[in-house]
Amino acid sequence: MPTKILSVDDSKTIRMIVKKAFKPYDCELFEAENGLEGLSVAAKEKPDLIVLDITMPIMTGVEMLEKLKEDQNLKDTPIIMLTAESGKENVLKIVKMGVKDYIVKPFKGEQLIERAMNLINLKKSENEAAAEEEKKNFHTTEGTFQIISVPGTANRAAIAEMEMDLQSKIGDMSRAGFNKCLLDLSDLSSLNVIIVKFIIFVMGNAVSRMRRLKL
Repeated sequence: MPTKILSVDDSKTIRMIVKKAFKPYDCELFEAENGLEGLSVAAKEKPDLIVLDITMPIMTGVEMLEKLKEDQNLKDTPIIMLTAESGKENVLKIVKMGVKDYIVKPFKGEQLIERAMNLINLKKSENEAAAEEEKKNFHTTEGTFQIISVPGTANRAAIAEMEMDLQSKIGDMSRAGFNKCLLDLSDLSSLNVIIVKFIIFVMGNAVSRMRRLKL
């Protein structure tokens, strides 16, 4: 079952940052523009984590927090509060009310995920986990051969990451005695310009560097 995340903020931009941050994970995102709407969504969905802004119209984050703490079904829900630099005077108050963590705006998605992982168990989505595993295992070794496998789902972004990864590993490959490369295209259903360029990169750039390092 996906982890339920509720983002409550009157800023669409902030809600987009939150949504993007949790996208690689097995999560279901819910949104609200103010505390009153957030309470309604929280009561209905019972989120595993609430990312709650302090300053909002209609009902502020602090007011919503007070209501949450009065609800037996929601009072223990982990909450990460979002506050502006000028709103730091609210921090002591929300901590006393049981908030586990807060983030000062502006913030990056990576910061939010790091804080969230301290409160809930986040798992990569199946597609994201499979893509990472595929990318991680794109090169293997067998005897004195370095086998470079191009995944069937290869796209421009994936190939770019493979090239960058190979650039950093070429020296290690050569020093370890892998002066032979085998390019495995068996998973590909068809060739395209991106794949052809990657083949040229491997055969022309990577292999030549390995030979120079071997001399």
